[in-house]
Amino acid sequence: METLRFSWIIAGALFVMALALRFYKINHPDQVVFDEVHFGKFAAYYILREYYFDVHPPFAKLLFGLVGWFVGFDGKFDFANIGDSYSIHQVPFVGMRAFPAFLGSATVPIVFWIMKESGYPTAIAAFSAALVLFDNAHVAQTRLILLDAALVFFMALSLLAYIKFRKLRYHEFSPAWWGWLFATGTFLACTLGCKMVGLFTFLTVGIAVLVDLWQLLDVRKGLSIEQFYRHFAARALGLIVWPAIVYLSFFWAHFKVLKFSGTGDSFMSPAFQETLAGNELLLNSQEIRYYDTITLKHKDTKVFLHSHEELYPLRYEDGRISSQGQQVTGYPHNDTNNFWQIIPTKALPATGRGRIVRHKDTIQLLHAKTQSYLLTHDVASPLMPTNQEFTTWYPDEENSRYADTLFTVDVLEANEGDPWKSKSGHFRLVHVPTKVCLWTHAKALPDWAYKQQEINGNKNPAERTATWFVEDIIGDETGEDLRGRTVKVEEKKVKSRNFFKKFWELQSLMLAHNAGLTASHPYATGPINWPFLISGISFWTENDKKQQVYFIGNVASWWACSLSLAVILGVMTTDAIARRRAINPIPDDIRNRLLNNAGFFVIAWACHYFPFFLMSRQLFIHHYLPAHIASALVAGSVMNFIVTEAIDFPVSHASATAPARRYPRTHTDIGSKAIAFLLGYAGLLFGLFLYIAPLTYGTPGLEGHAVNRRRLLNTWTLHFQAKEHESIVAEDAHVSDLRPLAILT
Repeated sequence: METLRFSWIIAGALFVMALALRFYKINHPDQVVFDEVHFGKFAAYYILREYYFDVHPPFAKLLFGLVGWFVGFDGKFDFANIGDSYSIHQVPFVGMRAFPAFLGSATVPIVFWIMKESGYPTAIAAFSAALVLFDNAHVAQTRLILLDAALVFFMALSLLAYIKFRKLRYHEFSPAWWGWLFATGTFLACTLGCKMVGLFTFLTVGIAVLVDLWQLLDVRKGLSIEQFYRHFAARALGLIVWPAIVYLSFFWAHFKVLKFSGTGDSFMSPAFQETLAGNELLLNSQEIRYYDTITLKHKDTKVFLHSHEELYPLRYEDGRISSQGQQVTGYPHNDTNNFWQIIPTKALPATGRGRIVRHKDTIQLLHAKTQSYLLTHDVASPLMPTNQEFTTWYPDEENSRYADTLFTVDVLEANEGDPWKSKSGHFRLVHVPTKVCLWTHAKALPDWAYKQQEINGNKNPAERTATWFVEDIIGDETGEDLRGRTVKVEEKKVKSRNFFKKFWELQSLMLAHNAGLTASHPYATGPINWPFLISGISFWTENDKKQQVYFIGNVASWWACSLSLAVILGVMTTDAIARRRAINPIPDDIRNRLLNNAGFFVIAWACHYFPFFLMSRQLFIHHYLPAHIASALVAGSVMNFIVTEAIDFPVSHASATAPARRYPRTHTDIGSKAIAFLLGYAGLLFGLFLYIAPLTYGTPGLEGHAVNRRRLLNTWTLHFQAKEHESIVAEDAHVSDLRPLAILT
């Protein structure tokens, strides 16, 4: 009881110190810093209930929106630029920053309890926690309106919950066992709900569960196959099914809150957009009828389907022969040559505006200016010999080409009989005889086509990029179309859509856009640099007072963690090689501790680090923060091995029996010298933290030579250095030079 009470006292002290470091000067700077331009803006969208698009899942951003609403933020500040003033616009930014600061502070005692629950002494657990407590990178990141504080917090909770669950392996299916199993699943879902890299925490726990199940499958465990299936089903329920439900609930709340049209509409499909109140497609889309005159626009390149009287040249530069038909091109501007009339292929009543054009109807398109019909045929297109040429046909010609002018309207996500609509009715136009679809690409035609965009027939009728929509139904100022029929504007109601269709559409877009974030950035770095703090990120600068916020870790923390990883891998490798030679350098019980505890932490580090090497998107050093948490746990394990277990155990052969010994479990089991060393190292951590703190907190008035001294590595690109360092970073660097990382981070 006394030991547990002492542990709680230490955990409380760590929490209080973490709060002090993360809340210190949290109101400075009173300007938008780094990616607050995005995540603060997303919180505003939740308050205004306007739909937006981001590559990250919504859970942490929903929490920011809730906190912003709670502290009185009205959502009207737009977080447009780094350096915009919060104070002038009366934004309650301190309350919003307090939320991640609290989560970042709470992460420190969670690291402590992970070590304690893993069986390590209190002093060792406090050492691991101190590596996070006094780390400048964690402090800088968790005192701003950014997602990483929530990500790391729930990642640490996931590891703690799984360890608590694993400790109950001899009390399987008890209420506590079930409770910690579902707690693990909940925290895993929350981690993934903050950022997609939360999948790495799933991977960590998943590997541990597979090892656990593999051991349970061993017949020597005495489990029947039915009992094994029961264990498997329980873990599948708690760690797959339940997290999936929790994760889906975040998106359900996301869609419920964001009910109005917003900046993210254009990313979504027309069917999705029509579920948002005030959306342009919802308000302006109209049913298209036969004999309507329309303009057609390509979804991706935004060019109009266009034609003019000029003809294709008889011979192209590569020697191929064209049909010398009328040119059909893509044109970016509004023009009467973009007008096409929809002609039915079946007899219709002559009165009225004409019946509605529906999904899978076969139509002709009559070019209004030249009175010729859109046509494609088995002639190579000008720029792509594998694709078909598009041209037009004049019906007064001697040879009838009627069949080549027939096209099927394939409305996307439509059912049989659904109407074709302007704005929202995205479609493919498929040629009936040849099955090619109307398509375009960004490459321009030569001067003979005025460098307009090539239109051709793609031989894949389901090509995703062959998507078009009707921009306008052409009418005059009286509301009548070009044939004198009234275009009726109907009142529109917000439509409903199946939740799972909305979820899968958004999820797939998130993954696609996340993978596509490959643009360069001056502070982007590769994963190989992160563990060694080769460079950081300039979050914010202000010239007048020569102050800057520079994201960089505590060298004494990060390098110790990196060294610990090398040590533990070296110890495990050496032990494995020795045992192949019938030498038992480490007693079995100590080896089991290394494999079960330190091994789990190494897996957590590897799962949160190595996948970044496979990514082609922009990467930044703050992506290493979850891996740093895992490496701090490894560092504690290595320190425990050195000061309590690697001393005086004998080297024996495999046939020898290791002598029994008592292994330390509490703070009283570590010698005074070891405790003195740990306290000394904690002092070093704190001292170095204070030394770098002016860069972490944005302390004003730091002279150039003082900036130089804090540039511990010559690869750190700091601002306002002394004159001799102007070649590295100019003193007149300005806030406007710092491009936000955008949705990229």
